[in-house]
Amino acid sequence: MRRRARGVSALAALLWALLVHAPHASRAEADESAASAASAPISVLYLAGAYPKAQFLSLMQSEAADVGEAGVRIALDEINLTGKFVGREFSMEFARVKPGANVAGQAAPLLSKYKLVVANLEASDLVAAAPQAQDAVILDMRTSDDALRRERCARNTFHIPPNTAMRADALAQFLVAKNWRRWLVLRGPGEADAAFADDIHLSAARFGGKVVEDRRYAYDVGSRRVDTGYQQIAAQMPLATAGAPAHDVVVVADAADLFGDYLPYNTFESRLVVGTQGLVPLAWHPAFQEYSALQMQRRFLRVARRPMTERDYAGWLAVRAIGEAALRSGKTDVKDLGDFLRGDEFGVAGFKGQPLTFRKWDQQLRQPLLLASALMVVSMSPQEGFLHPKFLTDTLGYDEPETKCRFTR
Repeated sequence: MRRRARGVSALAALLWALLVHAPHASRAEADESAASAASAPISVLYLAGAYPKAQFLSLMQSEAADVGEAGVRIALDEINLTGKFVGREFSMEFARVKPGANVAGQAAPLLSKYKLVVANLEASDLVAAAPQAQDAVILDMRTSDDALRRERCARNTFHIPPNTAMRADALAQFLVAKNWRRWLVLRGPGEADAAFADDIHLSAARFGGKVVEDRRYAYDVGSRRVDTGYQQIAAQMPLATAGAPAHDVVVVADAADLFGDYLPYNTFESRLVVGTQGLVPLAWHPAFQEYSALQMQRRFLRVARRPMTERDYAGWLAVRAIGEAALRSGKTDVKDLGDFLRGDEFGVAGFKGQPLTFRKWDQQLRQPLLLASALMVVSMSPQEGFLHPKFLTDTLGYDEPETKCRFTR
């Protein structure tokens, strides 16, 4: 009897142990699984098109091979450094489309694999690629096209660079604040030239400027850098601006850099040149040093061995935005990250004295813009006195009542 009792007692003890410890084991396994998921790297795709390098009139200007990408790489190192303190890691695949290839077709396998994408793509390629990544979050680091923030907007795409309307408004506010209200517009033949010139007209109506005349200038020559080309342009600039109604400044719209750099000191009357050349509205400039931006300039120069361009800044901001959303929200699911980017709690530091946030109606990053010449920053918009009930930066570009963006899935 005693042996049987001992056997029953031992069996009961075993059953008790199984009942007591089994739930603990399950919870431990679940916790370990959750910890493993939390510690898994957050994967990001950097997708770049192969486009011809920008051609400048001056031999002193050139476009670096890694323009944009250098900013992305520096930001990736920064968010991984911060992520170590909270157990987060970020990984990135760098993909470059072959020259002449169909971007959307070539990138399709990658877009189906990655749910976080930093896109260094021109507008047409971005529009073609976005529908293939409906469940992804795409951060556009290259385009300024108004249409991509309006009638061609996409729910899965967030825009880092300022659009053309924001640039025109930033410039217009400065001109009005200086009481230079009469503008002669000289536009080139390109679509981007037309977009900027048209936005200047809207900015004039919005802020109290006046376009006294809008002229078109078409320049087509075999080589822009030979002596004859220089002489031709230098002789034509006074003629292109002669006979205009009284004006305070010449607003040039020459996105392709065909003739705009020849305008300063070559206008028929002694007038300042602003727009795509002369005094230019930018998100970033190598001479900018306010709000601790000098630290960023030096850090970039040390790593990339060249000054930081506007596209480098946009790439840096795109990756920083991903890091900010992941680290502050504690989320890894792409839908949660997208919702956080749109939310009121999101804000990324961009060395501009305030957190930079996305507009809910078109997912454009709101930010102050610099007004800069070749070697220095002259001012920053929004200018003092231009007010808005919520964000002063929403005086730049299309505000919510003006938006034509209608998100569809």
